[in-house]
Amino acid sequence: MRLSVIILSYNVKDLLRNAIKAVYDTYKNKSLQIIVVDNASSDDSVKMVEKEFPKVDLVKSDVNTGFSAGNNLAKKITKGNIVLFLNPDTEVKGRAIGKCIEILKNKKELGAITCKVMLPNGGIDYSCHRGLPTPWNTFCYFTGFSKVFPKSNFFAGYTASHLNVNKSHYIDCISGTFLMIKKDVLKKIGWWDEDYFWNGEDIELCYRIKKAGYKIWYEASEMMMHYKGSSSGLWTTSKKVVPLETKIKAAKSATRAMSIFIKKHARELGPWPIMIFVKLGISLLEKYRLGKIEKGLIYKK
Repeated sequence: MRLSVIILSYNVKDLLRNAIKAVYDTYKNKSLQIIVVDNASSDDSVKMVEKEFPKVDLVKSDVNTGFSAGNNLAKKITKGNIVLFLNPDTEVKGRAIGKCIEILKNKKELGAITCKVMLPNGGIDYSCHRGLPTPWNTFCYFTGFSKVFPKSNFFAGYTASHLNVNKSHYIDCISGTFLMIKKDVLKKIGWWDEDYFWNGEDIELCYRIKKAGYKIWYEASEMMMHYKGSSSGLWTTSKKVVPLETKIKAAKSATRAMSIFIKKHARELGPWPIMIFVKLGISLLEKYRLGKIEKGLIYKK
């Protein structure tokens, strides 16, 4: 099965180099296509790709179009019947790509799959293993019930902490960090929703995958490394210094994405009384995050 790896990049030249190299080192298949979409980087990322990876298909955008629109720029030149969306601040390990292709091929009910996404401090990136932000799940997350009862399916629906991350299983939501999907499924659900600029678009995609009747798989036997926050600067796992303006934009975009998702699917997700608390929680979360950024603090993970 032919694979197309799409890497959307913004001002992370050195990390991008490592990400591309890791794909070539761990997945040696002649039919492999790597597409790099550069989102108006100013750090010579384009020159680096052109010089060091001439086989990579390069798409250059004159403006930063965001995550969804940026990935969609690769739509017309994507040749694979399996597509892997991969962050540039990652390094795939072992047989992560090959194993996920095998599983996606053999499990006919699957629409998408991810591997275990690890952080450099030894923790797991929670975004690769979570539930959908239904009003109840979001309410429990904001109120802290999910932390108080981490092993409860009822209270920890969004964090999915009641499921063993060391065992493979079906999962409701995975991250765009490493999101492998069948191309026919991608076509069916309409690629990425461009109402989302940065953050939340992977949740929307997973929601539509499941709504279309497919399942999503979390494969615990294979892993990759994620230097989370290297474009946004919001996490301690970032490998580079990011301007304050970018951090603020990323924080606002993240909370705005929550509002977009709730607004799009309000009627399907739950009763309106809970929605009121959810919207209030989103507003308070944005103020809290912006306050941390102004104080020079970033998210620890």
